[in-house]
Amino acid sequence: MDLNQLISLTFQLSIFATVFGFGLKVTTEDVLYVIRQPALLARSLFAMFVVMPAVAAALAYLFGFKHAVEIALVALAISPLPPLIPKRLVKAGGEAPYALALLATVALLSVVIVPVLVALLGRFFGRPFTPSEWHVVGIVAIFALLPLAAGMAFRRLWPALADRIEGPVLLVGGVVLRIAALALLVTSWRAIWTLIGDGAVIAIAVFVVVGLVAGHLLGGPDADGRTTLAIATASRHPAIALSIAAANSSEEGLLGAAILLYLLLNAIIGVPYTLWRQKQHADAAAAAAILEAQRKAVDDVRAGRPAPYYAVPPAASASDPSPQAGGDVAKPS
Repeated sequence: MDLNQLISLTFQLSIFATVFGFGLKVTTEDVLYVIRQPALLARSLFAMFVVMPAVAAALAYLFGFKHAVEIALVALAISPLPPLIPKRLVKAGGEAPYALALLATVALLSVVIVPVLVALLGRFFGRPFTPSEWHVVGIVAIFALLPLAAGMAFRRLWPALADRIEGPVLLVGGVVLRIAALALLVTSWRAIWTLIGDGAVIAIAVFVVVGLVAGHLLGGPDADGRTTLAIATASRHPAIALSIAAANSSEEGLLGAAILLYLLLNAIIGVPYTLWRQKQHADAAAAAAILEAQRKAVDDVRAGRPAPYYAVPPAASASDPSPQAGGDVAKPS
């Protein structure tokens, strides 16, 4: 077994561990959360599996990349979502239940969606991306559907045990994934510099930015939903993308370099978006708290109940333009 095969095996182990660990905390109700909202599900699938493959195809066509880079972009665009998204959403102020439901639903549907996309993209580029769409079905089923179903079944049979081992399993998967990524970086750093020099880094950055923008715009009226879909649309599981890409190209160095560049740019570009959404989330929470305090104060005053936390603003005089006259209507005690 050479080094590249060992790195590939390490990535595969990380996929099994992370997806199985994610399945340990997913219930049937989580999956039904999105299915019961068909409009939200349709927008989510459109953003992830229509917009992003179209962007990948357009970038590959416009930039005229090497075949390996084209394959990497397409593989990223059609890969299922990484199970670490809920943690990113907690930091960004997104909606974790929607993220759990979306991850599980996409993993289940990708067995059908991904082979269809592979066939369509193969026709667009004038050459098949795999020897057979069934090969892609096998990759997605083994690395996304099987461990997810196993984790959900384990939780249904032994829920208490699932709660105890979920954290350690996800920790192992995350550590193994980072080890594999580091090893891939060591073996692919020359190829990374090549991609930076020929403009591929710009295309990958555009890919990430479009994902964030498309998800944000299609996330619906709810602020948390927009944050969730933005991060989900821009994020793909690198190990599954690498497995799909490796089946279509022998240039493992360039494939690994392109996917590592994607991971790096996704993290860097995601920082300002995450900070912005954190601020928006905090501002919305503060405004909601103020409005709730005002509502409670008004209800108490109207009902004749004491409201020691309520401060009546001073009456404004015609000659006093001071903004103090319109002071706060509610103060916490």
